[in-house]
Amino acid sequence: QVQLVESGGGLVQAGGSLRLSCSASGRPFSFNRMGWFRQAPGKEREFVARVTWNGGNTEYADSVKGRFTISGDNAGNTVYLQMNSLKPEDTAVYYCAGRSPGWITYNYWGQGTQVTVSS
Repeated sequence: QVQLVESGGGLVQAGGSLRLSCSASGRPFSFNRMGWFRQAPGKEREFVARVTWNGGNTEYADSVKGRFTISGDNAGNTVYLQMNSLKPEDTAVYYCAGRSPGWITYNYWGQGTQVTVSS
């Protein structure tokens, strides 16, 4: 089984920064893309950012463009989310996800890490 483990969440004041990490481990696997999603209390889970390993293309939600940066290591099993200029509305549980070749949806998910931004 493949496991995704997030880390780096915490409490930060508005305007501050956090860096989330997500490491994949387990049986041999390959992802063609990895992404970050978040879910705030009472809201549905929403897309934040994703990176494709073939070409290194990135995509961001409009709400985080210019503030968040997604990146990964060359092995393709670790992904990061650098979050700057954090706002209280960024408060949520952040989830890492991986998509295997041949899948049209993300088929592996982490358990999430809490990010709380105080005003």
